[in-house]
Amino acid sequence: MSTRILVLVGSLRAASYNRQLAQAAVKHAPDGIAVDIFDSLADVVLYNEDIDRPGAVAAADRLRAEVRSTDALLVVTPEYNGTSPAALGNAIDWISRPYGTGAITGKPVAVIGTSGGHSGGVRAHEDVRKAARIAGASVLDDVRLSVPRAGTRFATIHPADDGEIAGTMPSILATLAAAVPARQELVQESA
Repeated sequence: MSTRILVLVGSLRAASYNRQLAQAAVKHAPDGIAVDIFDSLADVVLYNEDIDRPGAVAAADRLRAEVRSTDALLVVTPEYNGTSPAALGNAIDWISRPYGTGAITGKPVAVIGTSGGHSGGVRAHEDVRKAARIAGASVLDDVRLSVPRAGTRFATIHPADDGEIAGTMPSILATLAAAVPARQELVQESA
């Protein structure tokens, strides 16, 4: 049985460097780990409790179903104005409800990404870790990859073909997958 990791990409731009970094995760997934990218984040309307019911927002229903059916989440995000993109925060809002039993509850989560600045998105990554933890996820704080100056670094090479990314990504995914059995044991013990 393979471990399934779902990737949420904070940038909605089709050719974003973070989407390319997510594609590198798909390409460099070790044997026994399947990585899928959730491609409908742009379709998830802003969270509003008045419309939070099954069937009201099809994209939100798909997001919750995908998160529930996956073993772990990899969040790949840039930094916008010193924090994470609104679309990503909105996704976390949707998957955290109802609080305590939302799709993200207890789910292992790792956060990585790239950005145009010199820090590689570190502030955004910390904000996502914080939001995911408050939402109930089991955040892997030691899994980190913040790639600076994306426009320069990936101007002539896809992240999947970058030596550091190709060398680091399998370890990131293996660490995330290794957190899954521990989560499943906790769920079984509490049942």
